[in-house]
Amino acid sequence: MNLETINRNLAMTIDSSQLSKTTLPLCPQIELYLIAADYSQGRLGQSEMLAILDAPAYWAFCWASGQVLAAYILAHPYEFKNQSILDFGCGSGVVAIAAAMSGASRVIACDIDPMALDAARANAELNQVTIDYLANVDDLDVPVDTVIAADVLYDRDNLSFLKSLPDLANNVIIADSRVKDVELHGYHLLDRQEATTIPDLDEYKEFNDVKIYRAD
Repeated sequence: MNLETINRNLAMTIDSSQLSKTTLPLCPQIELYLIAADYSQGRLGQSEMLAILDAPAYWAFCWASGQVLAAYILAHPYEFKNQSILDFGCGSGVVAIAAAMSGASRVIACDIDPMALDAARANAELNQVTIDYLANVDDLDVPVDTVIAADVLYDRDNLSFLKSLPDLANNVIIADSRVKDVELHGYHLLDRQEATTIPDLDEYKEFNDVKIYRAD
């Protein structure tokens, strides 16, 4: 999977920008192909805006929670070394890459968006790590030790994941900045850190307060 392929994927939604190699501030060990930092400058055309609303290219950004969880994994490699890891809703693949760098025995990146899996493949190759890929979590046919997930609770309909993910592994770690603590029944706070999406979308400050939770 190369940069040309994922740029073609991006152009299906956003044709006013391209992906470029980007180093993450909180974990400079990792580089990702992300949308250019000048993406949000200027007025978007109507056709592009409609395409973005219909099929947003989440995988072209490193969201704040993904960066924070990746940094946590790299700072605590002993928690992930020799573990089998499922990255649920992998997006760009940033937390899967961090798990692989930390010595996980196997990392599976899962996302229902085929373009996200393309991006995760390209970013894994960029960082010279080996990752497996899964389009549907229901097709997971091997047990895993740990499930990691970042920025999957942005839609309230996704809160059901809080109950279903512990069915997949004894250890579940979730990073998010868009839900309130009272909504995370059965989880406890592990860590928290300020971060922005890369490139910075100038979101509300509250979305920069990322918390990491572990299932009880």
